[in-house]
Amino acid sequence: MEEKKFKIVQSKRTRYILPNILTIAGVCLGISSIKFSIDQNFNLAIIFLALAAILDALDGRIARLIKGTSDFGKELDSLTDFVSFGIAPAFIIYFWELNKYGKIGWAITLIYSVCCVLRLARFNLTSYSEENTWKQNYFEGVPSPLGGILLLMPLVGEISNFNILYDMKAIIPVYTIFIAIMLISKIPTYSFKNIKIKPTLTIFILLGVGVSLVSLIFFTFETLFIFGTLYLISIPLSVITYKKREKINTKTYSEDDHEDIL
Repeated sequence: MEEKKFKIVQSKRTRYILPNILTIAGVCLGISSIKFSIDQNFNLAIIFLALAAILDALDGRIARLIKGTSDFGKELDSLTDFVSFGIAPAFIIYFWELNKYGKIGWAITLIYSVCCVLRLARFNLTSYSEENTWKQNYFEGVPSPLGGILLLMPLVGEISNFNILYDMKAIIPVYTIFIAIMLISKIPTYSFKNIKIKPTLTIFILLGVGVSLVSLIFFTFETLFIFGTLYLISIPLSVITYKKREKINTKTYSEDDHEDIL
């Protein structure tokens, strides 16, 4: 009699496991980040949140690479993003500075978290028509992982060895609301999803990734601050390129419509 082999997951479904493992690891890092913020250990709180952001960037790309995308993974990723980047950074900034403002500080913390969950809900419902597939290269508003990193920029700047001339603590309430609005805004920002790299540039891309990882290991907070600053600079550039691409796309489809009529 042939013995039946016990299988946790069907062999054809194993490719779905890895992305979900990375997602679950990300939520564990996010929850741990909250714990460290309660303990006033902001260094570890930021490091764990940065690691969660890296895993969040990897899980979706790996899922698409190995064809392991699923509806379950999409929902799990959204829930993880809310915990790791909607709650964790808000708690960190609250226990660092906003708690000094009493009820107003807590209200601002809630506003940021609500804006993050609204941003994620809108993202899950976003779909593109055939003529607008190019918009997949852009997000509407700042994505939640980067929003969480940007929210912590004042704290990162304080911990780093940079001599920040201006004390950001004075504007933390306004800054937090500003980042919250950026999350739910319609401002186009780069998604970095469909980047085409020429084979001749591959070695330089790998070198850049290697240098970035080394910098994160030895100069964690300085590197995070620089990355955050560069991302803020990229937002106006993304708006300009989005508008140009939109004009080109509108013109192209307008000409196609005239041709069909003729």
